[in-house]
Amino acid sequence: MKKLLPLILIAFIFMISCNDQGTDVNESNPFFTSYNTPFDVPPFDKITVEHFMPAFERGMAEEKEEVEKILSNPDEPTFENTIVAMDQTGLLLARVSSVFFGLSSANTSAALQQVQMDVSPKLAAHGDEINLDPRLFEKIKVVYSNRDKFNLTDEEEFILENTYLGLVRNGADLDPEKKEKLKEMNQELSVLRVKITQNVLAETNSYKLVISEKE
Repeated sequence: MKKLLPLILIAFIFMISCNDQGTDVNESNPFFTSYNTPFDVPPFDKITVEHFMPAFERGMAEEKEEVEKILSNPDEPTFENTIVAMDQTGLLLARVSSVFFGLSSANTSAALQQVQMDVSPKLAAHGDEINLDPRLFEKIKVVYSNRDKFNLTDEEEFILENTYLGLVRNGADLDPEKKEKLKEMNQELSVLRVKITQNVLAETNSYKLVISEKE
C-alpha cells in the first residue's frame, strides 16, 4: 500500500493540473466575452488554437438549447416566435465559425487543420439535428402556409421563403429513413471536403518551379 501512495498522489496532482488548465483556457477564451475592440474586430492576438474547440462545443450546446425553447413554445407559430427567433439562435457558434474558417482559409497551420478535421463532422451532425427536426419544419411550414395573414414586408417574405425552401432542399421534408441516409452522407462529405481542401493546399505548397537555364 505504501508503494501505491506516491503513484496515487502523482495521479491526483495530474488530474488537478489538467482541470486547472481546462478552466484557465475557458476563462481566458476571447469568444466567451465581449471583444472590446474597435468595430468589434476579433482580438486575433489573444486567440489561440486551444480556444476554438471549447468555443465550438459551447456554441453548439447553446444553439441546441435556444432552438429547443422555440420548439417547445406552445403558442401558434408566427413569423416573430419562429423565424425571427430562429435567426437569433447560434450567435456564439457563428462568431467562432467566422473567425476559425477565416483563419483556416487565410493563415492555416497543422494545428488548425486538425481542429478543422475534428470539428467538421460535429458541425455537420449538429446542423442535421436542427434542420432535419420534424418539429422545426412543421412550425416553419405553418408560418409559410399562413404567410398572407402576417402582413409581412417584402424583406420578411423573402426571409420566410428562403428559410422554408432551404429546409426543404436540405431534406427536412424527407421520410425518416431517407433522413438517416442523408445524415450518413453529410457526415462522410464533411470529412471528405476537409481532406480535399487540405490535400490541394499541400500540393500547392509543395509545388516548385525550377529554372535551370538562363534565358
